[in-house]
Amino acid sequence: MSRFIQRALEKLPKLDSTQVQILLQELVDENDLYESILQSMTTGILVTDEHHRVLFHNKASERFISTIMDPTDKIIWSVLKDQDVANFLKLSLETNTTVPGKDFSLDAPGQNIRTISLAVTPLVKNGSIRGSLITSQDITERKNTQARLRRAENLAGLTTLAAGVAHEIKNPLGSMGIHIQLIQKSLKKPTEIPLDQINHYLEVINEEINRLNGIVVDFLFAVRPMDTNLLLGHLNPVVKDLMDFLAPELEQAGINLEMDLDPSLSPINLDERFLKQAILNIVKNSLQAMTGGGTLKICTRGKRDEVRLIIQDSGVGIPEENWDKIFEPYFTTKHFGSGLGLTLVFKIIKEHGADIQLTSQVGSGTTMTIIFPLPQGESALLAFKGDHE
Repeated sequence: MSRFIQRALEKLPKLDSTQVQILLQELVDENDLYESILQSMTTGILVTDEHHRVLFHNKASERFISTIMDPTDKIIWSVLKDQDVANFLKLSLETNTTVPGKDFSLDAPGQNIRTISLAVTPLVKNGSIRGSLITSQDITERKNTQARLRRAENLAGLTTLAAGVAHEIKNPLGSMGIHIQLIQKSLKKPTEIPLDQINHYLEVINEEINRLNGIVVDFLFAVRPMDTNLLLGHLNPVVKDLMDFLAPELEQAGINLEMDLDPSLSPINLDERFLKQAILNIVKNSLQAMTGGGTLKICTRGKRDEVRLIIQDSGVGIPEENWDKIFEPYFTTKHFGSGLGLTLVFKIIKEHGADIQLTSQVGSGTTMTIIFPLPQGESALLAFKGDHE
């Protein structure tokens, strides 16, 4: 449209009154078309000027952002019914913060609670901020669908875990049963069985009890909700502290540790305790894959919208057909362990809103890459969150 207007202005001195009238009518028709398009959209659109006064809003924005009155030419947060939305927009607009999406639960009269996602983008022209674009979407159905999928996944996961526990406890229970029978036979003939032998049977039973306890502890950790406390922090110190702690064990196992930590990383949301546990489980898995020694490389890298932690070993590697299975409960290719270590890693990583990727080559080693999203817009809204959480 701007090119059309520019061409029209260039021709204006050469036009007579009739042609000017035709040109103006074309401009009105084109403006009406754009207006109709915007008003027909299901996404709410609201535009403010640099003083936060509303210049334009479509009908969808009225549905999503309930107002006391027509907001046109008024400061946006002064006419909103929901105080949380008003506080959020006031802070983000006054600080010129880009917020890709912030969810709110709004209670409309006579309707169920709806979940609305608001996004804020500063409007920049010639290097200066001329206003803001606020978009709003009703994501209630998407949230409900995601909740149903999570419940189904949790149920399937719990079924797999229960089956895994049943399988895992068979061996220690069987071993305990055998040794109890041996003790019973020994008690019938106390003079024929040395006391040391009976003590050995009891030690085996005690070991199996400890093994059962470990299975139960891991199971409970896997099924219980995590009490994570995500705080803005730096990844490098977490990695360095853990690897300093593991250094003696790595040295004893003949593992050469190589670390390359990017000093320019942006902070991320993390729970240091749980994140250390996840990294520890990955490193332990790498150690078990390098029984004859090897090299463990740990790197951190920062990008525009993410932070990466890369853990690479020179172990035996994982066949490609098993890549999608290693995070499943009780899947293991080892003759020891509960098969829950990487399952817990996956759970912790997801609690951080992060993702984990695996690449591996049999005979060459395995690389685990954890991808943390940057808390875009969140750090600038800490004051708002702190007042409303």
